[in-house]
Amino acid sequence: MAEGIVDSAKRVVAHFRSLAELEKELARYELQQKGATFAAGAGLVVAAILFLPFAIGFGLAAIAAALALVVDWWLALVIVFVALVLLLVLLVMVARTLFKRATPMKPEQAIAEFELTKQALRSSRAG
Repeated sequence: MAEGIVDSAKRVVAHFRSLAELEKELARYELQQKGATFAAGAGLVVAAILFLPFAIGFGLAAIAAALALVVDWWLALVIVFVALVLLLVLLVMVARTLFKRATPMKPEQAIAEFELTKQALRSSRAG
C-alpha cells in the first residue's frame, strides 16, 4: 500500500515537472512571438522617422507654393523661412525654461524630507 502511494506521488511529481516544462516552453514561444512583433513595429517606426523630413519638406514647399499665388516666389520662401526661424526660437526659449526649472539636478524635495525625518528621529531620541 505504501509503495503504491510512493509510486503515485512520484508519478504526480513527474507530471508536474513535465507540465512545468511545457508551460516554460509555451512562455518562451510566446515571448519570441511578441519579440518578433515588437521588432517589426520598431522597424516600421524607424521607416516612418526616415520619411518624416521628406514629408515636412514637401509640406513647407506646398505652403510656399500657396503663398506664391499671392506674392512673388522669393517673398513666399522668405515668409516660410522667417516663420520657421520664429518657431525654432520659440522652441529654444521653452526648452531653456524647462532646463532652468530642472536644474540643479538634485532631488531637493527628497533631501528636505530626509532632513525633516532626521530631525524628527533626533528629537524623539532626545525626548
